[in-house]
Amino acid sequence: MLDNQIGALTENFVKSIKDTDIYQKYYYQLGKIKKTPELFERVNEFRHRNFEIQNTSQINELYDKMDAFEKEYETFRESPVVDDFLRAELAFCRMMQEIYVIITEELNFE
Repeated sequence: MLDNQIGALTENFVKSIKDTDIYQKYYYQLGKIKKTPELFERVNEFRHRNFEIQNTSQINELYDKMDAFEKEYETFRESPVVDDFLRAELAFCRMMQEIYVIITEELNFE
């Protein structure tokens, strides 16, 4: 459980993240794609399959599986709504990864 000071600082930190252009763009694109539930469902399927391939494939077969996956979804990715959302999501994820790295490094968390 967080003490009051850490809780307040955490809330401020989250607000700072939400105020970034990267988060604002992600949130905007998320709202935009959710207006078409079928499209959002397909994006979720795409994300799930991408995660599965990257986390269950052997190194020696990963390239071939990812190549086939990208070809399968090439037309789908051409949709500006899909592409804009996935690019915004990737930028947000990369920002969060950088934040996690800084936090764990500064805390000497191994």
